[in-house]
Amino acid sequence: MQTPSPEIPASESQHAGPLKAMSPGVVDYLFRQLVTGKSSEDIQWEQEGISLSAQPEGAELARRLGETDIDALTPVELFHYVRAAQRLAAWAEGLRQAAVGRYCRPGPGEPPRAQKDRC
Repeated sequence: MQTPSPEIPASESQHAGPLKAMSPGVVDYLFRQLVTGKSSEDIQWEQEGISLSAQPEGAELARRLGETDIDALTPVELFHYVRAAQRLAAWAEGLRQAAVGRYCRPGPGEPPRAQKDRC
């Protein structure tokens, strides 16, 4: 027995192109650019300060990522956002590993046997 395939209404099939994959923020941004006669490429965010891809890992990068409305990002900005988040996660993991290594190392005057009890 075959399951009947659902029919896609003509109104929905017209919107199945690239606009369906864009967030409302991106569509809004592109519309505003079109209305004002500007290019669809967003270069202003690059001129406002250090880009996410150039921001060093640390608290400032975490703050910027946390305050960013990802629905309003263009596809290029979203790519840089994801890369910056990956760099921040790797940096934080390095901090964690260093702290665990320090915790497991015997302190001054501790016998080596105590180290096994700590980790």
